[in-house]
Amino acid sequence: MSVPQLNDEHRGEEILAVFDTAFGELLAADPAAFRVKFRKMAASAFAFYRGTAALFYHDLTANNQFGSKRGGPYLDERTSRVWIHGDLHAENFGTYMDSNGRLVFNVNDFDEAYVGPFTWDLKRFAASVALIGYAKALSDEQITELVQVYAGAYRERVHALATGAKSDEVPPFTLDTADGPLLGALRTARSLTRFELLDSMTEIRDFERRFASGGGSIELDAATRYKVLAAFDGYLETLPESSLDRPDSYRVKDVVGRRGIGIGSAGLPSYNILLEGNSDALENDVVIYIKQAQTPAVSRHITDAAIRDYFQHEGHRTVISQRALQAHADPWLGWTELGGTGQLVAEVSPYAVDLDWSDIDDPEEIAAVVADLGRATATMHAAADDQSGESLVPFSTERAIDAAIAADEDGFAGVLVDFAHDYGARARADHQTFVDLFRNGRIPGL
Repeated sequence: MSVPQLNDEHRGEEILAVFDTAFGELLAADPAAFRVKFRKMAASAFAFYRGTAALFYHDLTANNQFGSKRGGPYLDERTSRVWIHGDLHAENFGTYMDSNGRLVFNVNDFDEAYVGPFTWDLKRFAASVALIGYAKALSDEQITELVQVYAGAYRERVHALATGAKSDEVPPFTLDTADGPLLGALRTARSLTRFELLDSMTEIRDFERRFASGGGSIELDAATRYKVLAAFDGYLETLPESSLDRPDSYRVKDVVGRRGIGIGSAGLPSYNILLEGNSDALENDVVIYIKQAQTPAVSRHITDAAIRDYFQHEGHRTVISQRALQAHADPWLGWTELGGTGQLVAEVSPYAVDLDWSDIDDPEEIAAVVADLGRATATMHAAADDQSGESLVPFSTERAIDAAIAADEDGFAGVLVDFAHDYGARARADHQTFVDLFRNGRIPGL
């Protein structure tokens, strides 16, 4: 397989068309946020890849070059219809505090989660490995080995789960079980404190904690504040009874607006709410965010009405998907509506640390990390099935995936290796095309 040699002008127009579909309305509403987003994407091929899930799925389904929405290896009626992360790349992993008060290293950022072919997650991750490997000057052979390691770890963990492995045989990555950079991230997360987070976002005024001005916060008028607080009341009704710390007894102390400028959140309006903690002390106050949920890139290429109609709105979809994919999810996770638009609500966690690839350079260490991420991916796919409490995927995903791979065990890693090299090359070329479009004023609206 080889990357098609589209001329730069044709590919540039194709990229702009996909961007218009994915970002058009938000870009028109907030061009400044997208100038920041696109400058971050211009920094490297990997940063470009992170910000272009919409282009990835366009390419994956537009023709048979990179796969097809009509099927493909290892896809059948069941494995084409499982809960997937939707934006599974090598940087979408990190730490969180689960509902049991335990620090866990796992997949994070479920904004793009949906129901679709399980191989789409694996391909998106594999191509990200190729991009990271290239940036670290690894050879094609070394990149091949890394993707093989990922495929092998995923396959092994799926098979273990499908054949009834006990929880102590396939434990989550915690302070007791993780090692290497994953353990490092967990230890860093453990060293963080709620006070440090509050100190970075708030200040004490008149003996009470309030959000500090500046730093991207936007003061709200009375009408907007009222709407946000009404949305907060709606959110409280979506929290599971099993949540350890029900915030409905907490007092709202302050509300501010924010506007996303990150690679994934450009132009999306959001709000922070400061809540009284579980005592009169000022150091245990809680910050939650309300963020407009986005249309997942995957959903534009899945035509099943039963999937689309399952969700009330994008906020509901994001939360239901995360709860399905992530065992013991954040107890603050919920949804609401604001201005007729679905919103995601969760805590601004003091204990969130993303996996940092900048100092992971030794090929053996990279391989060990990639293997762990393969196991985490398999565990995620296995969590979201008939045992998740949702009826959308009413079968054992690990058994379905295990059976599909078993039908052609020898070819499994090769499919991902070929895709990783081909799409890695495609993304590097696209990054250069994008930079040329951007710097020469060719992106409409900017």
